[in-house]
Amino acid sequence: MGRGDGSGRIVSPDDADDTGTRILHVDMDAFYASVEVLDDPTLAGKPLIVGGMEGRGVVASASYEARRFGVRSAMGVAQALRLCPQAIVVTPHFERYAALSRQIMAIFHGITPLVEPLSIDEAFLDVAGARRLWGSPGEIARMLRARVRAETGLVCSVGVAATKHVAKIASTRSKPDGLLIVSEPDTAAFLAALPVSALWGVGPKAAEALEGRGIRLVSDILASPRGVLDRALGAAGGERIWQLAHGNDPRAVETERVEKSIGHEETFLQDVSDTAVLRSELRRLADRVASRLRAGGWRSGTIAVKLRYADFTTLSRSSSLGEATDVGQRIGDVAIGLFESIELTQPVRLIGVRAEKLRGGTNGAIALWDDDEDWRRVDAALDDARDRFGGGAVTRASVLGPRRDVNALPTNPRMPRTD
Repeated sequence: MGRGDGSGRIVSPDDADDTGTRILHVDMDAFYASVEVLDDPTLAGKPLIVGGMEGRGVVASASYEARRFGVRSAMGVAQALRLCPQAIVVTPHFERYAALSRQIMAIFHGITPLVEPLSIDEAFLDVAGARRLWGSPGEIARMLRARVRAETGLVCSVGVAATKHVAKIASTRSKPDGLLIVSEPDTAAFLAALPVSALWGVGPKAAEALEGRGIRLVSDILASPRGVLDRALGAAGGERIWQLAHGNDPRAVETERVEKSIGHEETFLQDVSDTAVLRSELRRLADRVASRLRAGGWRSGTIAVKLRYADFTTLSRSSSLGEATDVGQRIGDVAIGLFESIELTQPVRLIGVRAEKLRGGTNGAIALWDDDEDWRRVDAALDDARDRFGGGAVTRASVLGPRRDVNALPTNPRMPRTD
């Protein structure tokens, strides 16, 4: 979810100039929370948190009413409730979100084939080739917003610009339920007035480094010698923000989405010190990650584990594999090995497994034998049972026991297919 709470919202008038534009960035507003309101209208207008159980869960999304109290994604639900005691907490329903996402992405594809999904609730569209059919980019954006609302009951914000970078900034500035058009001639003035933190890739540390040198606005970047930017952010970082500050972003809309990583993590109901329990949970998570790899046609070249102590200190370890894999047993073995390299100094609050450096599901050469052949048969049986009876229908005997997680969430919910 976005960081904004809707304050400072800027939208374009109906007759806004869209000269030189071709890119739309469409972002659903507080998507998970909005879906919950759609399904239960009594929640409308109330501060709403979508996340795990109140004691130990994590905020997956929040309504704008809750955001105005400082509630943010990835925040502990307990902290969120301290900020907004009157908030209503609901558990996430990812299958429902995925179904609506498929419907929304289908609307986008009905306008242009050049759609680049960024996540379950946002995408870039290149509408240059759709002008003859649907009108100017501004007209297309208005039509798209109306169609999404009419067909799903949900609202979205849209940025229209000449580049992806500016379009995404514009959609953020127009939230919630807004449309902001930045024509190509107006791009320089639009960017110059923004804080440096609005630029892609400028996080809190980079912003602090720039602000320490008196560079607070994009106009300050334009007025600064390149050497100052390079000393603050390094040569690559300095070059990137210099280009973005000047409105240069040659990236095209990419219709083939490439997964970067797939992960699952769990926050425990109570902090766990028992290493046998932690190993069992890693095995459970590894199987879930492997299942998603196979479903997406991926294999992983690197496995990482994440561990968060009771005091919120967070550690991570990773290991590159000699051969990419989508086998749950193999991923679990690596994850447990990484875990065992960590000397536990406190009880554990959260644990996670992530598959990184993904590649296509085939290794190319046909092996004479497969060391994981037996485990592949096990995975195939698990996949078949889950497809037929649901995700919780079957699991390993080694991970049976009381459920210790709080609505364990995928760290990047899988994008639904649109075909």
